[in-house]
Amino acid sequence: MISPLCARQIAAQTAGQARRVAIETVPETGSTNADLLARAAQRDFDAPLLLAAESQHAGRGRAGRTWHSAPGSSLTFSLAWPFRRSLPQLVGLPLAVGVAVAETLNALGVAARLKWPNDVLLEGEKLAGILVEIAPPGEDRVTAVIGIGINLALPPELRSRIDRPAAALPSLQADRNALLAALLNALAEACVEFEAGGVAAFAARWNALHAWRGERVAVLDGARTLHQGMAAGIDDSGRLLLDTDAGRVAVLSGDVSLRRAEA
Repeated sequence: MISPLCARQIAAQTAGQARRVAIETVPETGSTNADLLARAAQRDFDAPLLLAAESQHAGRGRAGRTWHSAPGSSLTFSLAWPFRRSLPQLVGLPLAVGVAVAETLNALGVAARLKWPNDVLLEGEKLAGILVEIAPPGEDRVTAVIGIGINLALPPELRSRIDRPAAALPSLQADRNALLAALLNALAEACVEFEAGGVAAFAARWNALHAWRGERVAVLDGARTLHQGMAAGIDDSGRLLLDTDAGRVAVLSGDVSLRRAEA
């Protein structure tokens, strides 16, 4: 039996920095990211806030894509975290978030890996997506809204709406509260560590989880190929390093996408 999301049960399993986080759950919404961005713009909260939804009907992914989910088959939530950093200093936050998510799943026995810049993979297929958006800055802080969607099951109707290979975690579907608490514990610690050291503090850990290290990949801007080369990991700025025929190049994320190169 799948347990309903319960803020009290999630909070009871938090530890460390996660105990600072207010937790809310809702049966349904359009987008947890959109909800927290709107509330941050109205200065509706001052401390970190987690919002989880049983169902989203307007979930968003990176570059304007749709994140498809289904009630009981997905874990969709957003964490609003105020940083005392400037906006440029938040570059690379999705990579740090990816490390926190993948390390949590590995601790639960799931061999999750990372695809630059913001996908979590299982056996080469997309398991989770990350979308980080920034609320209008305040006087002394910038609030990042970190949206995460994880596939827990892929019923036929949901699979038919996803336009790429996808993976799921049916073994973790039953107790989503425990899973969300474990993720929140890791994310809260990651946010504190990121505020202190930026993405450089996560580079080695990200590289240890790199799904496509040593594989030939292409960096695309829409249908246009910008670079091709062997994926060599990320640097301390969060840039993807590619070994190309012309030498090593470093690629900023922006709105580009990464694909395996055709043979």
